Amino acid sequence: MGKGDKKTRRGKIVNGSYGVRRPKKKNAKVVVAKKPKAKAKPKTAAKAKK
Repeated sequence: MGKGDKKTRRGKIVNGSYGVRRPKKKNAKVVVAKKPKAKAKPKTAAKAKK
């Protein structure tokens, strides 16, 4: 159980390998921020004709 043991995490680090005890890190998903839509002009109520 040390640097020479290929089944331990420390042994994987020394050997430079990956496995169950030392999984490879997956890249985090890149989230692209959406641009806000241009605000539409507020509609005013139609004025009633007299």
